[in-house]
Amino acid sequence: MDKVFKALADDTRRRLLDRLHEHNGQTLGELCGRIDMTRQSVTQHLAVLEAANLVSTVRRGREKLHYLNPVPLHEIQERWIEKFERPRLSALGAVKRQAEEAMTDKPTFVYVTYIRSTPEKVWDALTDADLTASYWGHSNVSDWRRGSRWEHVRTDGSGIADVVGTVVESEPPTRLVTTWVDPQKEGQEDTYSRVTFDITPHEDIVRLTVTHEDLWDEGALSDVSLGWPAVLSNLKSLLETGSPLPQEPWLVPGR
Repeated sequence: MDKVFKALADDTRRRLLDRLHEHNGQTLGELCGRIDMTRQSVTQHLAVLEAANLVSTVRRGREKLHYLNPVPLHEIQERWIEKFERPRLSALGAVKRQAEEAMTDKPTFVYVTYIRSTPEKVWDALTDADLTASYWGHSNVSDWRRGSRWEHVRTDGSGIADVVGTVVESEPPTRLVTTWVDPQKEGQEDTYSRVTFDITPHEDIVRLTVTHEDLWDEGALSDVSLGWPAVLSNLKSLLETGSPLPQEPWLVPGR
């Protein structure tokens, strides 16, 4: 949290967040065009914001896109604002949703978390049916080969899958790309979303980046914005402490 306050203390960094709030998913060049400052200086400010987890980045070809990550701001909200000014929470939630609005041909939602673990263990936590059941409330079932089907199956013994899809890319233990669709809409055009897990070593920890794109409406975006932070917090707790956090029900994103 200290890194977040340090990052927010600088006016330039706050303006960069404002620019991303207005237009998420910008390149360094686009951000420099909105800030009267050299590329080197903007790069340094973005590095501080990224270290505080206020900005996430995703590479698309030769471009590096920057996204506002509102989660640390909501942690501040929950700790210092909610107990005093509860009526304003809905307004802050609206700001969060606007900051994550979908852009054509760009990821809809990007979330980054750092886990004290190994890439292999993070991969297993995302793909092992028993492990996913313990922290997600659903079992992710597949052989995880490219082109294979995968299912997000309830753990109540019903065998019902709330999400199905196809494994688009599988490069253990660093990258997994899957499509997501409601089984009742399987085969219909424009009903599939796409989730990418990028797992990279970061010093003695792991950086996990989740990119959920091709969400088609505000309801799906809202589900994703609430769902992924909860699921990944549970995953982080499981790998770092051996026990997941208490699960709370949430809507399956991308359905």
